[in-house]
Amino acid sequence: MRVRHGGSGPPVLLLHGHPRTHTTWHRVAPLLAGQHTVVCPDLRGFGQSSQPHDTPDHAGSSKRAKARDCVELMTHLGFDQFAIVGHDRGAYTAFRAALDHPGVITKLAVLDAVPIAEALQRCDARFAAAWWHWFFFGQPEKPERAILADPDAWYGNMPGKAAQMGAENYADYRAAIHDPAVVHGMVEDYRAGLGIDREHDEADQRAGRQVRCPTLVLWSLEDDLEDLYGDVLAVWKPWAADLCGHGIDSGHHMAEEAPDELAAALLAFLHGG
Repeated sequence: MRVRHGGSGPPVLLLHGHPRTHTTWHRVAPLLAGQHTVVCPDLRGFGQSSQPHDTPDHAGSSKRAKARDCVELMTHLGFDQFAIVGHDRGAYTAFRAALDHPGVITKLAVLDAVPIAEALQRCDARFAAAWWHWFFFGQPEKPERAILADPDAWYGNMPGKAAQMGAENYADYRAAIHDPAVVHGMVEDYRAGLGIDREHDEADQRAGRQVRCPTLVLWSLEDDLEDLYGDVLAVWKPWAADLCGHGIDSGHHMAEEAPDELAAALLAFLHGG
C-alpha cells in the first residue's frame, strides 16, 4: 500500500473515497497532525496501491479485505489500536474495520455514507436516479470502457478544478483516473459493494452486531444524503450504540471544500469523552 504519515500523538487513519487518492486529505491532515499521528493510505485498488486479484465474488475488493489491509498497515507502523475516518467508499472500509476488529478501532468517523445494506434495502427510483453509477459500475467491462474513453469528461474535470482541489492533489487524482488498472480497481470496489459487501452487512444486521466504539457521522449539506434519507443519524442508529453527528456546509468532497470545519469536528470527536 502506498501510504503517507506524520505528526505525533494518538493514531488516526484517514481513508479517501472514489475517485480520489490519499492526497484528498492534504488540507485536513496538517490540522490533525499537531495532536495526532495521521496515516493516509491509498486504498487497495486505488491510486498507487496494488490491485487486488480478480475473483468471481470480488472478495479481494471487499471492504472486509480492505479493512484487514488497514489493520495490518497500522500494526506494521506500530499501532495496535487506532481511530479511523472514512469518506465515501472509504467510509465503508472504515465501518467494516470497526465491525470486524472491535478491539482495534477506538473511534469511527464516517463521512457522506450510510451502510451499504441500508442503501440497497432502501433503494427506490429516487436513489436509482441519483446513484445510478452504483448499478452501472456493477456491470462487467462496460464501465471501464466508458470511463477510459475520456476520463476527464467522465469525472467532470472543468477549468478551475485544480485550484479547488489543490494542484498536487489534482495531479495525483488525475493520474489515477487515467490509469486503466486503477479504473478497474475502483470499479471492482463497487462490484464488491453490490454483492459480497452487502452480504457481510446483512449477516451482521441479522446477528444484531453493532459498532462498539464511539461513532461520528458527518454529511455534506450540499450533497444528497438528507434528500434521500431525511434523518441520516436514524439510518445509522441500529448500527452504532454510541452515535453522534451533524451536517457540514460543503459539497461532497468535504476534506477539500471545508477542511477547517471538518478538522474541527474530527478533533472535537477524537478528544471527546
